[in-house]
This record gives sequence, C-alpha cells and structure tokens, in this order.
Amino acid sequence: MTGDDGVHFDDASTPDGMRLYAVGDIHGRHDLLVEMHRRIMAQIVEDRPRDWRLIYLGDYVDRGGAESDVLEFLSRVTRDEPRVLALAGNHDIGLLEFLEWPSTYGLFVNNGGETTAQSYGVELDLSSDAGLLRGHARLQRAIPERHLAFLRGLSLSASFGDFFFCHAGIRPGVPLDEQSPQDLVWIRQQFHGHDGLHPKVVIHGHTPVPAPEICPNRVNLDTGAWTTGRLTAMMFEGRRKKLLEVVRGSTG
Repeated sequence: MTGDDGVHFDDASTPDGMRLYAVGDIHGRHDLLVEMHRRIMAQIVEDRPRDWRLIYLGDYVDRGGAESDVLEFLSRVTRDEPRVLALAGNHDIGLLEFLEWPSTYGLFVNNGGETTAQSYGVELDLSSDAGLLRGHARLQRAIPERHLAFLRGLSLSASFGDFFFCHAGIRPGVPLDEQSPQDLVWIRQQFHGHDGLHPKVVIHGHTPVPAPEICPNRVNLDTGAWTTGRLTAMMFEGRRKKLLEVVRGSTG
C-alpha cells in the first residue's frame, strides 16, 4: 500500500533505473566489510545498473577489533566513489565525543571503545583520571586526520525513492525531514513498537537481531556482525528486494 497511509515494504520501489544496497552494522569487522563490499561491487560491474548507491548504515567502530582498518577502508572508498555513502551510527559519534571530551561515563568507554583504541595501538587505562587522560592523548595522536574527517562528515540519513536510510530509526508521526539527530542514531522502542506505515520504508540497523527483520514499515539489517560473524545487506531495485550475507568466524 502507498499513498497518504504510507508505504508498505512489498510496494516500495527505488527511483527508475536505480539499484540500492544497504549494509548493516560493522563494528570493527574489517574482514566482513571487505568481502561484502567486494561482492556488491562485483554485482554492479556484472549487471551494470543505470545508476546505483551503496549505503553503509553506521556503527563502524567498537567491539570487533579491526576498527582502524574499517575506517581506513571506508574513508578511502567514500572519497574515491561518491555513490558509496556512509551514515553515522551512535558508536561513531561516541568516538568523536570521547576524543573531544574524555569521560569514563560515555558510550565509548562503556561499550567497546577499548577495542577501537587497541586497533590504533593504544591501551586505555581507566583506573584513574590521569590514566584516562594519558590514553585519550595517545588516541588523539594515533588516529589519522583522514579517519576523523570521515567520521565528522558522516550524514545522519539518506533517502531514495520509497526508502529512508538511517542508523537507528525514526520517531513515528514526525516528518522525515524533521527527525532529530538523537532519534536517527539512538531510537528503539517507540520506533520498533510502531505498526503503522511510515512515509517511506525505513532501512536501519542499531539493534542486533538473530536474522534480518523485515516488517511492513521497516527493515533491520543489524545481525550483530562483531560477535556472530554475520554481516547482512539488502539490495533494492525497482520493487525487487534481495538479502545478501557474508558469514565468517565469530570474535565473540
């Protein structure tokens, strides 16, 4: 169903002649990222769609162990190919917030940031304020400016045809162009619990699920890659939709 009542997943369509790909949360799994990107680009080269976009849904850092490699890869491919888009996740913003203002209470320190620091050769010492500040200073020096520029330049959302892409979701009833940055990267319950259709089908990650969650009004592609070894994507072309997955060993 489309129209004033919103768009249903089954009816949602891309712009004419455009193919879209969306990739779920990566969380430092460089191995899965590189293989998924390779497979998607191979499909594009083989099928030669008239136009295309590849959209990464955020959360590139924390937990997986190869965060610096992930940021190097994505900073390079988004620079070299403007049709590859990267959206901001709450963990990506959390890293920037820690670099700006070190604290033991923030997302970065309490939700996997130590693996991000280790990927840059930095061990965080949280036993004292002095230790925290030393680790913070070392991490500031260790992260290349191109990685920081990539993170600072991340968009919060993207929209093509009947699809709206963001990291976490949207607040139901609020126009898409009026969504708050906080909701786009953090919302859960109010979004997941809403059964009604949205103005566009929302493609998101943020909340790990055992298998891709395909609902009439949204699609969740976060299959917990950092611990499950399973990175999930979806292809959209016209009204056709197809899941893609890369599965390798778990780090959890």
